[in-house]
Amino acid sequence: MQTVSQNKSHGGTQGVYRHPSRETRTDMTFSVFVPAHTAGAKLPVVTYLSGLTCTHANVTEKGEFRQACAELGLIFVAPDTSPRGEGVPGDPANAYDFGLGAGFYVDATEQPFATNYRMWSYVTEELPKLIAEHFPVDTTRQSILGHSMGGHGALTVALHHPDRYRAASAFAPIVAPSQVSWGNKALGGYLGNNKQAWRKHDAVALIEDGARFSDLLVDYGDADGFLTEQLRPELLKAACEKANIPLTLRRQPGYDHSYYFISTFMADHLRWHAARLKA
Repeated sequence: MQTVSQNKSHGGTQGVYRHPSRETRTDMTFSVFVPAHTAGAKLPVVTYLSGLTCTHANVTEKGEFRQACAELGLIFVAPDTSPRGEGVPGDPANAYDFGLGAGFYVDATEQPFATNYRMWSYVTEELPKLIAEHFPVDTTRQSILGHSMGGHGALTVALHHPDRYRAASAFAPIVAPSQVSWGNKALGGYLGNNKQAWRKHDAVALIEDGARFSDLLVDYGDADGFLTEQLRPELLKAACEKANIPLTLRRQPGYDHSYYFISTFMADHLRWHAARLKA
């Protein structure tokens, strides 16, 4: 693992790191904030999954999470959203919603994407093990959150691993990718035409098929331009109500899809995570 940069912030260390990934067969870059702590301490860890077009850098530079993480004693991990590098295929039309920057947190089965696009295994297996080897994390206290495509990722990861993650939340998540154009393009492109396979990467479908989680927190802005066509939070609300999953769904008046929205409510989410990580 190579250290790209390290900076002191709020008494802790904000680092950016690069490593050769066995899953994606590329170099992968991620960021980690480690708050100040006593020698030998093991800290709870929060993983943040970013949205379309993003890298690790978007939330690292604009997420405004460090002060809250320093106060709450949380390690904050932010991976990239897709493999990158020479020979990694992207969208044939160079669109923003597929390929580079748009891995959708699945393991692709369709060519030419199957070789490199293994973001599910990367964020659920390879990266957590690497973080545990190199940083002072308590692996029994993990949680996950994300934004948009990353909110989709966070919800589906949590629903698959309810015993691993003590908390899960999302900002403006794509809750039912099987039912919206972003998800249809991505899941079809990566997983093929068998829509039964898509259900494993669709939060609403997972809940319909029996997946459960202790409770969920979701925020969205009512001025979000993607709200009605791509995000569809009402579908998650209906699924959670039917399955008796406690869902705190908050409509934030006037907020859009940007990091101005995310950063405004980031500390709220981290306090919510901390309460569950430290219970």
